[in-house]
Amino acid sequence: MPRALLSVTDKTGIADFARGLADLGFELLSTGGTAAALRDAGLPVTDVSEVTGFPEILGGRVKTLNPLIHGGVLGRPSLESDAAQMDEHGIRPIEVVCCNLYAFEETVAKDGVTLPEAVEKVDIGGPCMVRAAAKNHAHVLPVTAPDQYGEVLAQLKDGVSGAFRVKLAAAAFERTARYDRAIADYFARQTSEGDQAGGELNLTFDLRASLRYGENPHQWANFYVEPTAGPTTLAAAVQRNGKELSYNNLLDLDAALLIAREFTAPACAVLKHTNPCGCAEADDLATAFENAYAGDPVSAFGSILSFNREVDAATAERLCEPGRFIEAIIAPGFSDDAFGMLTTRPKWKSNVRLLELPGMLEETAPGVDYRRVTGGLLAQERDDQPEEPQDWKAVTKRGPTDAEAADLAFAWRVCKHVKSNAIVLCKDRMLLGAGAGQMSRLDSSRIAAEKAGDRAKGSVLGSDAFFPFRDGVDEAAKAGVTAVVQPGGSKKDDEVIAACDEHGIAMLFTGRRHFRH
Repeated sequence: MPRALLSVTDKTGIADFARGLADLGFELLSTGGTAAALRDAGLPVTDVSEVTGFPEILGGRVKTLNPLIHGGVLGRPSLESDAAQMDEHGIRPIEVVCCNLYAFEETVAKDGVTLPEAVEKVDIGGPCMVRAAAKNHAHVLPVTAPDQYGEVLAQLKDGVSGAFRVKLAAAAFERTARYDRAIADYFARQTSEGDQAGGELNLTFDLRASLRYGENPHQWANFYVEPTAGPTTLAAAVQRNGKELSYNNLLDLDAALLIAREFTAPACAVLKHTNPCGCAEADDLATAFENAYAGDPVSAFGSILSFNREVDAATAERLCEPGRFIEAIIAPGFSDDAFGMLTTRPKWKSNVRLLELPGMLEETAPGVDYRRVTGGLLAQERDDQPEEPQDWKAVTKRGPTDAEAADLAFAWRVCKHVKSNAIVLCKDRMLLGAGAGQMSRLDSSRIAAEKAGDRAKGSVLGSDAFFPFRDGVDEAAKAGVTAVVQPGGSKKDDEVIAACDEHGIAMLFTGRRHFRH
């Protein structure tokens, strides 16, 4: 009678899988909680301790680490010397090893987990069994995930192919490699100084989708996600409607998501090429959308939208107005009425991509951003630390009015999401014009003023880095700007401050730069 060893942490589908094995004539060996679950399902189970003649000890730390088990997994019955030794020592072959590992990754992802708690989730016997079965895949099937169960049973029923054995072995080695990497990374974090990661960097991502192409049609592209991606991330979003997402869609959606999280009041951001061309905060979502779209309606054609509230019917009604073309929308949710409008109105229907991310406004854990360069990888802490306007310093003779201060705080939140050199003009919690990605800050100032037009009169200006010369302030004054927020720190700060005083402009220094390359 063939034997199968089952010892799993994730018991999803294990009873049905075991029943399928039993129907195929397998004797079921198991340990601890898995054995109990199988007995509860009415299946006959042989405890591993009955095979080894030794009980589980040390709180379950030692169960399967025994020659009578590992010999059954690693033994090659087709090899005469192995068969003879197995017979001599009473070792029976094990043809299937079904084992998924202690939930280490899930445990350390939780807040407040202590080092001793993490240590107890380091599986020892499980990886040993999986690697042994994968090494001896010519004789043993290593089964490491519930989604393999159906195909394994089908192969056992019809005859296991060599290619399938290799496929399972590859998945098994991938699983143990990822598991060990997660443990090593966790322990490295315990010994790193401050928040800065050090040492060797190894990253693991799962393939979510193969995309039609990359930024351009001649480039292939894939979308990979972190195995433990949190509920606030783009990886957790559910697409409820629309065509397949493209590479560029995903980049824009992520940028839009980050902006929407900046605001507590109802807000909308309008993105083109990862830069906001419109953004607004208001007392209700429909008004926020209207003001955001009005920021630059020409650029808004074919844009990506983000909302920090459930999209309601009033907002959807305005979205569906003639002449508006939106590529994709991401929001915490869509009301039934709003969803109906956005998926049935002419020119919308199945075209608009609707992504739902209920956890988008939850607090995010500190993270790291990565960017490829030829031959290497750059890593940096994410630029998402909270800032308090009350800590900013007024450096001009005139301080900002209450209305200006509110607009300056809004402008600063938007500015950090615009590509450098970044200049934004805002008024009444609405983006009026943005100068993005220019080689000169003066050029960015001119572009922002041109975008704002006559609306620039009485607006405030946000700059992601200091003004190296007073010319940027002079340009802002021409447009009608009345207040400025910037990091400060230039050798020419005194000249820039003097220019503001000459024009009657109030200016705040934040002490923090927000370059975005």
